[in-house]
Amino acid sequence: MADTLQAVLFDLDGTLMDHDAARVTGLAAHLAQWLGDVEASELARLDEQWRRLEARHYDEYAAGRCSMQEQRRRRVRGMHEALGRALDSDEAADEWFAAYLEHYRAAWRAFEDAIPALDALVAANPEIRLAVVTNGEGEPQRAKLAAIGLAERFPLVVASGEVGTAKPDPAIFALACERLGVKRAHAAHVGDRLDLDAQGAAAAGLRGVWLDRPGASASARAPAQATGIATISTLHELSTALGA
Repeated sequence: MADTLQAVLFDLDGTLMDHDAARVTGLAAHLAQWLGDVEASELARLDEQWRRLEARHYDEYAAGRCSMQEQRRRRVRGMHEALGRALDSDEAADEWFAAYLEHYRAAWRAFEDAIPALDALVAANPEIRLAVVTNGEGEPQRAKLAAIGLAERFPLVVASGEVGTAKPDPAIFALACERLGVKRAHAAHVGDRLDLDAQGAAAAGLRGVWLDRPGASASARAPAQATGIATISTLHELSTALGA
């Protein structure tokens, strides 16, 4: 690994933890309890709706435009609207989401490439410092790391809900580097969002690495290539991308 690289920061959901799989599994289990048998085509439609609602409203939360609780309620309202069902109150929305959350949490898993990638980084540089930088509340994000067996790998977790700034704001990357005791030029950040993770880190003075698991089109990858952001398809490629 390059001598100047002293720290690697990681996003959590979609990077280390397979959030999409947990969402699909958790929603299917919750809908089975709520609606009974659901045809595969309808389940696929509702999962896509839930994914869209999450993407829209979680980004609103991360940008400070609503609370964590409110973004959850907005997602539940949207799901009820998609089904033509009435929702009586915020309390009913909270109960619905809490039931979904139990199933979602039961499905938390690390990606199969996460531990090998971390092992490779440490093997190449035993002094490397690792941290998680995540847009979310601290307690549930640390619970995810513990559940997927990665808590001990990351002595530092910087969560937007605790520090008052979120990716792609350069401040959250700068804070993580400050807490690790490294200069931003000597750190890299890896994540599955080009805008929030790779471009945000690069704008803050770190090396941005975009983990493009689905395999974006050439045109979608063009902004990363134009700015020199490394793009990988799996964490197995991370050590090579970082120069190990």
